[in-house]
Amino acid sequence: MTVLRLTLRSLRAEVARMVMSTVAVVLGVAFVAGTLIFVDGMRAGAYDRAGTFDRHTDAGIYAEREPIDPTLVDRVRALDGVRAAEGELTDTAGVVGSDGRPVLGFGVLAAVPTDPALQSYDVVTGRLPVRTGEVVLDRRTVDDQSFRLGGTVRVGGAAGAARPYTLVGVVDVADTPRDIGGPFVGLVGADALAVTGWSGYGRIMVAAEPGITETELAARLADVAGAGTTVRTRAEILDAAVADAVRDVDQFHLVLLTFAAVAVVVAAFVIGNTFTIVLAQRTRRTALLRLVGATRGQVFRAAVLESAVVGLAASALGVLVGTGLAAALTALVSRLDMPLRGELTVTGGTVLGCLVAGTALTVAAACVPAWQGTRVAPVAALTDAAVQVTRPAGRVRLAGGAVVLAAGTAALAGAASAGQIMLVALGGVLSFLGIVLFGPVLVPALVRVLGSPLRRILGVTGALAVANAVRNPRRVAATATALVIGIGLVTSFLVGAQSTKVAIERTVDAEIGVDFLVTGIGVDLPAGLTGALAARPELGVVHESRTRTVDDVEYRTVHPALVGDRIEQVVAGQLDRLAPGRILVDRELAQRRGWSAGDRVTLRSQPFEVAAVVDGLAAGGTGSAVPPGHAVGLVDTDHRRLFPDERGFQAEIDPAQGVPDGTARAAIAAVLVDYPTVNLLDQAAYKRMLTSTVDMLLAFVVALLGLAVVIALVGVANTLSLSVVERTRENAVLRAVGLTGGRMRAMLAVEAVLTALVGAVLGVALGTGVTAGAMALLARLAGEFTLVVPWARLAGVLAVALLAALSASVLPARRALARPVVEALADQ
Repeated sequence: MTVLRLTLRSLRAEVARMVMSTVAVVLGVAFVAGTLIFVDGMRAGAYDRAGTFDRHTDAGIYAEREPIDPTLVDRVRALDGVRAAEGELTDTAGVVGSDGRPVLGFGVLAAVPTDPALQSYDVVTGRLPVRTGEVVLDRRTVDDQSFRLGGTVRVGGAAGAARPYTLVGVVDVADTPRDIGGPFVGLVGADALAVTGWSGYGRIMVAAEPGITETELAARLADVAGAGTTVRTRAEILDAAVADAVRDVDQFHLVLLTFAAVAVVVAAFVIGNTFTIVLAQRTRRTALLRLVGATRGQVFRAAVLESAVVGLAASALGVLVGTGLAAALTALVSRLDMPLRGELTVTGGTVLGCLVAGTALTVAAACVPAWQGTRVAPVAALTDAAVQVTRPAGRVRLAGGAVVLAAGTAALAGAASAGQIMLVALGGVLSFLGIVLFGPVLVPALVRVLGSPLRRILGVTGALAVANAVRNPRRVAATATALVIGIGLVTSFLVGAQSTKVAIERTVDAEIGVDFLVTGIGVDLPAGLTGALAARPELGVVHESRTRTVDDVEYRTVHPALVGDRIEQVVAGQLDRLAPGRILVDRELAQRRGWSAGDRVTLRSQPFEVAAVVDGLAAGGTGSAVPPGHAVGLVDTDHRRLFPDERGFQAEIDPAQGVPDGTARAAIAAVLVDYPTVNLLDQAAYKRMLTSTVDMLLAFVVALLGLAVVIALVGVANTLSLSVVERTRENAVLRAVGLTGGRMRAMLAVEAVLTALVGAVLGVALGTGVTAGAMALLARLAGEFTLVVPWARLAGVLAVALLAALSASVLPARRALARPVVEALADQ
């Protein structure tokens, strides 16, 4: 009870000093709690959505690699005990809107069962299709396009141009796996096969006759299913649906928790530093307790119990804030029509886990300063020298930190030559640990260097600010290090994103030498599209990029008018000899096969002549199924002859000689009206499309890491506030000898700015170093990557950190000036 009373009295006395550390815990726990609650809701929604379209399915036959032959559906339907059987597939399709333009968004096409025994769609109006030529659409698409039942809707897919279908019904697929933002298209099985170009179904859905168990049904299906298929019972179907639905949620969960962990680590630095300062300021009080009989263990337990109470209270508040955050995210996701969504779900396990984690974090961060605070002898603690705990870091720590920092720098520098991505990660971790360990020397040295101009500009005020900032090296190092984590990660992503975008743009400039590109929306180009484009007289070059890998050789289409800009060197032969019946061969493959320019060779039973041996036809290597330099280039007609079913992912188009770009674009657009699953882009738009994903990812990451930076800046304000309390009499003396209120504010502002600036500079250096190692490695593997530093954005990061530090100095300055000078001089 003595320890408890001591703890409660300390808390009442120090409540104001614990506010900022409490904020750090609240923010960290709120991030974790918000993530867990939000994801719990998404997971619950995923479970609810799983099996939406299998409400009447008792068993199924699933294709493993090749589609299921449609004739198997009839054989299954004829089995004893089978009430109904339907083939199903899901793929991508597009809808031509009422204005003649493709409906935006990634469209999902599904084969809808015609037998009522298997139908699980919620029909809003009309009915489901029962014969060829009929279609159902989702409610959002119908409303947006003002389609009417009985009207004509044009639907297109990979098999070719859009075809007209009669709209017979509207279905509700909202919040289901088939609602991913674009239109939903439901056709009978035969039409679905025709639109997608599939040769068979992805699965066969089966309903059982009454009295037949799903196990019995599955056994009978296994007898006729044949090789290359898997039979699943209803329970197995639902389990697989749940696994698919939850997999994306779990991956998203892992990403969010990673950023939450960063925030928690930063909060731990802030909390540990706070307790170090607070307990140091209680040194005299602790000494008096020891002199009147309190044991060292009692004092330590009181400090730990105090941290537990603070941690528990802050964690409870963090859970409440996190719940509000999760509710806001859930509402936002529901409005954005994202495929991952759910309802607010707060579980007892999440609440308890967050309370335990937040309390444990606070206690763990406070244990070391609590233990160190009890090591001072009671009599020594009563002297003025004991009030300012400026114990330098140990030599072992500093020596180890220097070695670790050097090892991390060496790992980053050597990652490219070693070709190991793990060296980049190891170098980053070691460099950060080196900064932590060597910080008590490194950070004060940087404060002096960066503060030197301010000393000359501000005179005594600047000199006092620098001296105050470095008087406790361990404290300023811990405060700055908290910023290093967040700003280092932000910098790493900023530099990495900019470098990646530049690499993408360079690749486009090197490989795309045409004015226009036509790309598929999530699918390959539809059959017949390039033929329709090539038939337009306004267009000159129309090249469909297609590749097929067979026996470690990549067969790719090349166009005589474009290939000259894409290869690195002609080793032998002449590029202008490329024509039907003649091929280009990469040097490595030619050496392996013993081919030379002019040789007659056989490819897939077809004779060809080697027009030229070249370098750089296809990169291959890392991430590719083809060894470097093992590629063959063929003109479109030859490639189509060898691989008639192969589709391309994009078409490159140039206007015909003398045709203006605007006329060529209009000609392309006129053809694409019949192909709603493709996009028309020029080079600039193509670059924007490729880099937009990088920008979205960067915004997402920086927003999440922003909380870690905020917590670190809270630490700056906390340290400064507690330092002001610690220097009450010292500040009073300065005011007594003539330091004005404005100069006092300036002194504290400079102190805060220098601390934040050093942390930000170290963070920028660490993040840039890690990204430089990664880019050097990628440049060695892929060739187009190079380090590009976004100086303006990094300057913005530094500016935000400095402005926040200035703001953090306002309240401490107000507190320093609030007490009368005489009263402050008498402070004990």
